[in-house]
Amino acid sequence: MPKDSSIKSVLIIGSGPIIIGQACEFDYSGSQAARSLREEGIEVTLINSNPATIMTDNVTADNIYLKPLEKKSIIEILKKHKIDAVLPTMGGQTALNLAIDCENAGIWEKFGVRLIGVDIDAIETTEDREKFRLKMHELGVNVCIGKIASSFLQGKEIAQEIGYPLVIRPSFTLGGSGGGFVENADEFEKALTNGLHTSPIHEVLIEQSILGWKEFELELLRDSIGNVIIICSIENFDPMGIHTGDSITVAPAMTLPDTVYQEMRDLAIRMMNGIGKFAGGCNVQFAVHPETDMIIGIEINPRVSRSSALASKATGYPIAKVAAKLAIGYNLDELNNQITGTTSAFFEPTLDYVIVKIPRWNFDKFKGSDRRLGLSMKSVGEVMAIGRNFQEALQKACQSLEIKRNGLGADGRELKDQQAILKSLANPSWNRLFHIYDAFKLGIPFKTIEQLTRIDKWFLHQISELVHLEKDIEKHNIDSIPADLFRIAKEKGYADRQIAHLLDCLESQVYKKRNELGIKRVYKLVDTCAAEFEAKTPYYYSTFDQENESYPTSNKKKVVILGSGPNRIGQGIEFDYCCVHGVLGAKEAGYETIMINCNPETVSTDFDIADKLFFEPVFWEHIYDIIQYEKPVGVIVQLGGQTALKLAEKLNRYGIRIMGTNYESLDLAEDRGSFSKLLKENNIPYPEFGVIEDADQALDLSKRLGFPLLVRPSYVLGGQSMKIVINEHELESHVVDLFKDIPGNKVLLDHFLDGAIEAEADAISDGKDVYIIGIMEHIEPAGIHSGDSYAVLPPYNLGDFVMQQIEAHTKKIALALKTVGLINIQFAIKNDLVYVIEANPRASRTVPFICKAYQENYVNYATKIMLGEAKLKDFKFNPVKHGYAIKEPVFSFSKFPNVNKELGPEMKSTGESIYFIEDLMDDYFLKIYSYRNLYLSR
Repeated sequence: MPKDSSIKSVLIIGSGPIIIGQACEFDYSGSQAARSLREEGIEVTLINSNPATIMTDNVTADNIYLKPLEKKSIIEILKKHKIDAVLPTMGGQTALNLAIDCENAGIWEKFGVRLIGVDIDAIETTEDREKFRLKMHELGVNVCIGKIASSFLQGKEIAQEIGYPLVIRPSFTLGGSGGGFVENADEFEKALTNGLHTSPIHEVLIEQSILGWKEFELELLRDSIGNVIIICSIENFDPMGIHTGDSITVAPAMTLPDTVYQEMRDLAIRMMNGIGKFAGGCNVQFAVHPETDMIIGIEINPRVSRSSALASKATGYPIAKVAAKLAIGYNLDELNNQITGTTSAFFEPTLDYVIVKIPRWNFDKFKGSDRRLGLSMKSVGEVMAIGRNFQEALQKACQSLEIKRNGLGADGRELKDQQAILKSLANPSWNRLFHIYDAFKLGIPFKTIEQLTRIDKWFLHQISELVHLEKDIEKHNIDSIPADLFRIAKEKGYADRQIAHLLDCLESQVYKKRNELGIKRVYKLVDTCAAEFEAKTPYYYSTFDQENESYPTSNKKKVVILGSGPNRIGQGIEFDYCCVHGVLGAKEAGYETIMINCNPETVSTDFDIADKLFFEPVFWEHIYDIIQYEKPVGVIVQLGGQTALKLAEKLNRYGIRIMGTNYESLDLAEDRGSFSKLLKENNIPYPEFGVIEDADQALDLSKRLGFPLLVRPSYVLGGQSMKIVINEHELESHVVDLFKDIPGNKVLLDHFLDGAIEAEADAISDGKDVYIIGIMEHIEPAGIHSGDSYAVLPPYNLGDFVMQQIEAHTKKIALALKTVGLINIQFAIKNDLVYVIEANPRASRTVPFICKAYQENYVNYATKIMLGEAKLKDFKFNPVKHGYAIKEPVFSFSKFPNVNKELGPEMKSTGESIYFIEDLMDDYFLKIYSYRNLYLSR
């Protein structure tokens, strides 16, 4: 059936601010869907409150509404625009819940709007645990024995009937919130109370525990005439008991016999067909008994899910893009495969490689939190790696995490305490994968590791093989290692640094040796069809093989844009926004763009954004090999946050051109001591400071500076490990911890300006002129990390004298640092004197917020300046200014109920929303302004 010609305008509902359990994978899906619909000539209107995403940018939709995700906002849009249909399946649970609220309130019916891509009854069936259980029984799908409880007494009766161990699953929650395993009656009452309170309808499913079973997911697509395809099978490395968002996952499934896979495939199709007749995407999760292969249906999500972005990047099949076209009436056999350009979209992708996803956690931001993994998701981001085998993909994924590891093992950081290892194996946390390796290296029996982890033997054998390989390598030195053994190590994903550790030599020696032996990376195409058909899409991964499928062009200037790696607190989706606009700006300037990134949730890793996408770790060895192969004119590091910036020193050392602000200036700004000296030379006020190298120096310096003091290490992200101390005991304790955790780092002590107002400015400089794109005033006083503060654009009560100082300091610092591109400067204001706290000559997390508030594409302009293709005078800035824009931080403390929620110099927020107000008497502003008075009174 061709597309429904009656649909001429569609409303897409976004997912709101980033929170744990609902991150930027929905930004990716929503952006894909919007582009897909616009290709069909459909007017796209989009509502989302998140300013940090590319989804809310004017390149994505025809009409953007940065408004709260509530019925009032929907009604406002429907009054202004003739909307034919709403697509609520691209914004996660938030969008679905809002769509259902509007349906129940009769809003869609009143305005003549159709719901597409979704079946409300199907949503009710899948979210209501009892309806789901009954429907599965009707379809002949095995489910866990369980019953619904809506009261404490009812729950206790069900528990007594089923027996322990049990699982509690609250209805209508996000990311498994409120769920958990209960081993005995002592744990049950607390878990039941928590589950009932977490569920918005005060309802939980209490069911038998299948802890330790194997877990799988299937991603499906169906059109309106019933054609169904399986896009991808995903196997969880971790067994049942860990939320799939917190589990290491592998695609395609590695340990499923074909007979079991075919049965699972049939069940998934039966389940999708059984819950409703919608056209679009669907995710189905199964548990499989490790010995009998019995299959149990766990849950089904009749929408684009968290795993859809991963499956899209894993296979190259654009699930959200195709799902959007199915929602407007197309059938699968009427659409083209965008990877090959010639075959039909009605096919099931074939993978001749393996992908591994590893979550990224930020437990260090939530000191005192329960780090055990369970049914409630706790990770803040993820990485994905592609290899020709599981071991290669696993090593590359570990190299992508940015947790000071060079891969899995071979870096001298093993845990050697047997009891600590055994405890970790039985109580999974963020580092259990590394401790499995440590267990094998220590000689703990295979059977013990298997019993404690319940991880499939196949995966454990793969890790065990790596430990045996390392022992073989350690028998040699750099001169004696056989070429075959060297190649095997590289084929299994070992980084040069890891091999150097095993051979007791330098990384540079390993690099030189492998090149002499002809052991070089080649680049393979992600083509969806295992090379059965010719592919057109430039989406690559590296491996050690013979044939190269990527061919460098020589007739065009090329530039590499380094991505920001996995999302984490302090470095989130705002940097992906900047990377995407960097790519678009470089393209407009006539460059061939090369994106390097490893985050499957993002738009920058979509295969049709850059001219070439290398889905690789943002890790020196991988980057250097790509640069050597592609020979770009330079690399842009300003847009990828601290991840990209940390590579500037090595790029500079190896003679690779950094586009825009040079390395010396980047380094000077990061080195707190050197930067403060620059301020002194330019007569710019700053808090008194000193640099210390041990606790004794800290105590001596504190006598000169006086308390309170702000303790700040250099080269950190999101205020990591910064702390305000008020006496010698606190100072000594924190400094000792700092030097233990970050040895060799320079630590600054600043006199803390208690009660000061904090503000910040973002600007663009071409080295001669400076244009300030925005000045923001924080609601909270100085001492709260800027990422955790409400910020108002423009400032709401800074006088002309203060504003003149901010403008003058910003321009003077930008020029003194020889800034070419973007710069962010943070200020503290006390007694009408403006002090400079820090400067970052790169894209900051506030740039997307300013771009959205003023409807200007500042990153695009800055990129052209970095490339030397434009000066500030070439642009005509025309910001749209109306009233005030307010950035509201959003937190995920509900995932960590027992942690200290006090805000300070170390960032803790996971996302942000934007609000627009016309004047300062707005109720919203008055409410948040009272927070400042609360802080000051304390």
